[in-house]
Amino acid sequence: MRDFYKGKHILITGGAGYIGQLLIEQLIEFNPAVIRILDVHENGLFNLRQKYQETAEDKVRFLLGDIRNINRLRYALNGVDIVFHTAAYKHVVECEYNPIDAVETNINGTSNVIQAALESNVERVIFTSSDKAANPSNSMGATKLLAEKLMIAANGYRGTHGTIFACCRFGNVVRSSGSVVPLFEDQIKQGKSITLTDPNMTRFLISNSKAIELVLRSAMLAHGGEVFIFKMPSINIGDLANVMMEKYGTVPKEIIGKKAGEKMYEELMTEEEKSRTFENEEMYVISPTIADSKHVSYEGFTKVAEINNSRDADRMSKDEILRLIE
Repeated sequence: MRDFYKGKHILITGGAGYIGQLLIEQLIEFNPAVIRILDVHENGLFNLRQKYQETAEDKVRFLLGDIRNINRLRYALNGVDIVFHTAAYKHVVECEYNPIDAVETNINGTSNVIQAALESNVERVIFTSSDKAANPSNSMGATKLLAEKLMIAANGYRGTHGTIFACCRFGNVVRSSGSVVPLFEDQIKQGKSITLTDPNMTRFLISNSKAIELVLRSAMLAHGGEVFIFKMPSINIGDLANVMMEKYGTVPKEIIGKKAGEKMYEELMTEEEKSRTFENEEMYVISPTIADSKHVSYEGFTKVAEINNSRDADRMSKDEILRLIE
């Protein structure tokens, strides 16, 4: 991995976000030529500049801009080798109540990234998606699904450019902004009630380090059009609340019911995708719908046997939950 990223010119859209910041921290260790951080969040860029101005000033560039603006993307991607496209609206409820804006950013913005990448002859583009893109029940998942479809189809538009487009799907990243672990932690520390949508709700959880490893390995493994998914443990929200109260202190529980667009459980892939999925001990790779010879098999991977949703998958134990949140 270090050899792969050494000397590369890298752009991260949404680089001031949670995943973007984790990517920056890891990529700097691999000695790339430069990491360009594109984000619409001015304060986020300012804070990152303060963080890196002494330790990595020659490696990091800070670009204020919106992926909805294709001209800004054209300038940002000029001379870039690898794009990690993490910019998106990611909160289910906010997208459910603001679907037009979710479409503008998650779908139209992704289309802009693809077009600018082709024009700039970028080597690889990796899109960070969500397990909510599998059988979506909400606007956020639907926009993520269509963004995946755009990325996969882009491999057929590239012509002589040679750009490789691929996707990776996360579950819930443990301490990402607005996720359940930091929410519960804040509620407990402030002495408030823990707000549980439904104690029987289940989710796939992935640690920070595994999430970043998935993104970085996806760029290395991609031939074009794949969706990469790390194998993730399932967690029961009621169990998570109990473990966190044992760690931080006991507070009342308040059952608030499912939020708009939420499902009781999540899925990693559809039945149709399963038919063209391969696996090894750590991850799944969904091959493209239209596959040529180089997609028929993957070294070290075998045809998938069974895929469980978060309701039916093996649940994390108390000790496993504790280790994950720590």
